[in-house]
Amino acid sequence: MSHSQIWAPWRLAYIETPKEENSPDVTGQTSQCFLCRYVSQPNREAENFVVLRGEHSISVLNRYPYNNGHLLVAPLAHKATLAELDDSELLECCQSLRRLTTIITQTMKCDGFNIGLNQGQVAGAGLPGHLHWHLVPRWWGDTNFMPVLADVNVIPQSLTVLYELLRKSLAET
Repeated sequence: MSHSQIWAPWRLAYIETPKEENSPDVTGQTSQCFLCRYVSQPNREAENFVVLRGEHSISVLNRYPYNNGHLLVAPLAHKATLAELDDSELLECCQSLRRLTTIITQTMKCDGFNIGLNQGQVAGAGLPGHLHWHLVPRWWGDTNFMPVLADVNVIPQSLTVLYELLRKSLAET
């Protein structure tokens, strides 16, 4: 098999950006986690790809998705474990997952989902201080040759186009 390049310049931002939580910014101050920053910026929903905001939860497009339509659903409060969530936070996060799976199924015609959370860094949580669920749409045949042979995922739609599609669908429901 010959070697060829796949250009993914948007990944450089992920590689070069320091870990969000408790990492010092250019002034030496500790930064908020990105979810807390999005929570505190309700006037920047489109820029932050916030597709759904509730009284107790926020749902955002993952900037570095495993698959097209990959969302993160989190409580508004910076809490690290399920045990820390009160009933209202837990219920609204689960209701958001249910609503978003319905919307994504209707708008993107997916065949299923991977839904899960990693609690704690040892369990794979990339943002261990702010609990969040991953909602990853799946289609028959989406495990194509790219992930199998090249350990690469191909995302066929820009985040901006997907954001606009989901916001429009959510507004219609």
